Amino acid sequence: MAQHQSKMMVELDAASQTLRIQQEITFINQTNDTLSSLVLNDWNTAYSNKNTPLANRFSDEFYRGFHLATEAERGGTSNLTILNVDKLFLSWSRIIENPDLITVDLRDKLAPNQSVSLFLTYFSKIPSDQFTKYGYAANGNLHLKNWYITPARYEDHDFVRYSNSNLDDIANSSCDFNIQFKIPKEAALTTDLVITHQMEEKNQMSYFLEDENRTDFSIVIQSKSNFKSYHNDHNEVITDINTTKLDDIQKIIIINRIANFANEFIGLYPHQKILVSQTNYDRNPFYGLNQLPQFLNPFEDDFLFEIKFLKTYLETYLKTSLQLDPRKNNWIYDAIQMDAMIRYIELYHANSTMLGKASDFKILKSYNVANLKFNEQYSYFYMLMARKNLDQALGSPKTDLIKFNEQIASKYRAGLSIRFLDNYLQNGIVKKSIREFYNLNKAKQTTDKDFETILKSNTTKNIDWFFTTIVHSRELIDYKFAKVSKTKDSITFSIKNKTDLPIPIPIYGLKKKEIVFKDWLDLKECDSTFTIPRKEADKIILNYNNEVPEYNLRNNWNKLEGFFPNNRPIKFVLMKDLEDPYYNQILYVPTLTYNLYDGLSPGLRLHNKTILDKPFIFDLAPSYSTKSKNLSGGGGFIINDNRRTGTLYSVRYLLSGSYFHYAPDASYTKITPAIEFRFRKPDFRDNTKEGILLRQVIVTRDQSKIVPTDLEANYSVFNTRYYISKTEITKHISSNGDIQLASKFGKIAAEFEYRKLFENNRQVNLRLYLGAFLYNKTKSNYFSFALDRPTDYLFDYNFYGRSESSGFFSQQYIQAEGGFKSKLQPAFANQWMGTVNGSFNIWRWIEIYGDFGVLKNRNNTAQFVYDNGIRLNLVTDYFEMYLPFYSNNGFEINQKNYHEKIRFVITLSPKTLINLFNRKWF
Repeated sequence: MAQHQSKMMVELDAASQTLRIQQEITFINQTNDTLSSLVLNDWNTAYSNKNTPLANRFSDEFYRGFHLATEAERGGTSNLTILNVDKLFLSWSRIIENPDLITVDLRDKLAPNQSVSLFLTYFSKIPSDQFTKYGYAANGNLHLKNWYITPARYEDHDFVRYSNSNLDDIANSSCDFNIQFKIPKEAALTTDLVITHQMEEKNQMSYFLEDENRTDFSIVIQSKSNFKSYHNDHNEVITDINTTKLDDIQKIIIINRIANFANEFIGLYPHQKILVSQTNYDRNPFYGLNQLPQFLNPFEDDFLFEIKFLKTYLETYLKTSLQLDPRKNNWIYDAIQMDAMIRYIELYHANSTMLGKASDFKILKSYNVANLKFNEQYSYFYMLMARKNLDQALGSPKTDLIKFNEQIASKYRAGLSIRFLDNYLQNGIVKKSIREFYNLNKAKQTTDKDFETILKSNTTKNIDWFFTTIVHSRELIDYKFAKVSKTKDSITFSIKNKTDLPIPIPIYGLKKKEIVFKDWLDLKECDSTFTIPRKEADKIILNYNNEVPEYNLRNNWNKLEGFFPNNRPIKFVLMKDLEDPYYNQILYVPTLTYNLYDGLSPGLRLHNKTILDKPFIFDLAPSYSTKSKNLSGGGGFIINDNRRTGTLYSVRYLLSGSYFHYAPDASYTKITPAIEFRFRKPDFRDNTKEGILLRQVIVTRDQSKIVPTDLEANYSVFNTRYYISKTEITKHISSNGDIQLASKFGKIAAEFEYRKLFENNRQVNLRLYLGAFLYNKTKSNYFSFALDRPTDYLFDYNFYGRSESSGFFSQQYIQAEGGFKSKLQPAFANQWMGTVNGSFNIWRWIEIYGDFGVLKNRNNTAQFVYDNGIRLNLVTDYFEMYLPFYSNNGFEINQKNYHEKIRFVITLSPKTLINLFNRKWF
């Protein structure tokens, strides 16, 4: 099949990181359609401004760097002209929604098998590598990716129009390339294209590059190349994967072993050269290995290099070989890559564990995570998302996947799923099908339907379920035993299909932990009943080796001896562990909490929260108050009811309680039964959080001589809250409504918040709070709306000194109710209140703030209040400081004891801080 051709003359201006390009594209109409226009990919334009799909993707994933970048750090295509063979200008256009796509209007329609030549001139400004790791580095080196204009893929009677979303999934048509690339003479060029020859002229060096049938390639320009070349029987491998302790002989052995394995499992690599770069590994590292600091790394240097190289080699191998739509059919890339990795580890490192050498430490022997084989970790990463009800269909377009699924969970599940199919079909059918599909890609552009057709042609078994359920749905697989009876020679059992999916599953018989039989159950109906030979088994287990990517393994086994067939022993584990399906794990964690009245409170937290979420959770945290010399603490129970379809995705039933001191001489007890309904958009990447919380807050307070409780010592409040928010780096919008009903008062409140980061990097924060009593029979301000510091009668906020009216702890600021920073009179409203809080940055994290509002008390006229000052917004909502300037009190900065007027926000909760860094993943 004839390929499009792309001839380029490229000259690098190293000072401005710009490429001057003259290009001739010969487009051959390989379709049965007559074309009047062509679509070209120009993904470098995605870096041109803050409103492209790429910029929106960065904002969506809480990456701030691109929005704050200078013009010099961004990239783009400029001065583009397009001529036809007659040197006549062709009209072309971009659309605002997809500026990195160019539509070229042809002067004459292009019939099937005809060709047309386009002559392009343009400048390609290379962006900084701080955004995606591709681009120019601080030392002047360049790793070039998607820097040139090229025809888009054509499929189903139209061009594929994909914008750059930082996913390495550009849908290019295959081309034959011929490039003359000029760079400064003192620089070095490394590429996976064939360098036919070089030519020196004045202060430049010209490299002549070519290759056939390419959809993508890489070029790296460095002051001194750190790539090394290794030749094997079939091609040349060029790599700069970091390693400091391996010599060339060790590397050659590993590289040749991986190259030969890939050639044998997948098929011969179709190009002369393959470039395996550290940059590509850093973009998609092997999660687990990269999370540990160097001094804690439990793996040998050769194993680390081998895994890094294996993962990056296979990824590059497939991306430059398969002519698939890499966005729509991404699951096939992932399935083949992860299947190959699993097979490689089984072949060469069968005894490796998830924790490497650390598994040999006696102190870790009781941990499930220390006993898992290396390949067993993949199912846990998938189940992490499934238990959170955040897993997505394997066949989802890559742009629809949330980041954790795109880079980790879906990738691993794809590998597990194709392995599951291989175990079910047996006889090497999957491996044979992969090789056939790979060879088909050498001849033509392919789709996932081609892969499906090949698989089905190689087996007589019906595998429709694999594609309809495993690939193209997010249905869960979960089987358990219903009834089991046995005789000396046979076992009769029924299987409960908890998710109504007719998916085959293996059953094992074990005798003293040794496998005595294995059968595959083709479950055509739910609740099927089977009778099989016992073969002296003392235990039967479904999915024993976890071949099926199942949701829950804890209900998969049944003892055939003893009175309590499913009684799991209790195992106590320090800190954290992976879920062990054969034990009831209780985790214990030493804790240390602090508030002014209890002092430092050491304690012991007991819970069943493994890394995977569970339907039922208990969490008890008793502690000892060093100041009051008694027990304190809290705890709770949660039942999670995940809904797989619809906007209501989670219902949580909660019962919590706590006991602490609210004053030096008095304690409080809080008990809260609650139910929470959580909703989400069909688009999982949408950062909208929405929910309804219904709860009854029951509070009992001791009498205090320091903080009078009056008639409000004991009370019960029914509270309904509705909340909705959507947060990105460039914009945050949230609102919530709150109704509280008690015997002595009823109140309603609403809060609206808006945060916007503008293109000039200025940020505005606005908040509106409205609250009013429905009825109020109280005699104090304990339940009133607070202007600057709520009384927190529901004990929701983490006040370190909640009853302090002066001193350092009284200056802790929590944005709630009135939201003022200055302490003004009146400080409370027992009828209604409305306030507006705003801030605007003047330099980086330094902002000016202002508050104003109106509040109304009984028997008083409404009063207008205001304040302003400087806000040091180090980390929004986590670390902030407020310096008052002017308010109803006058010029506060000139007043006595000004340091006592400063307010601060500080978050010490590890869980809260971890959420700050995890939000980009989920």
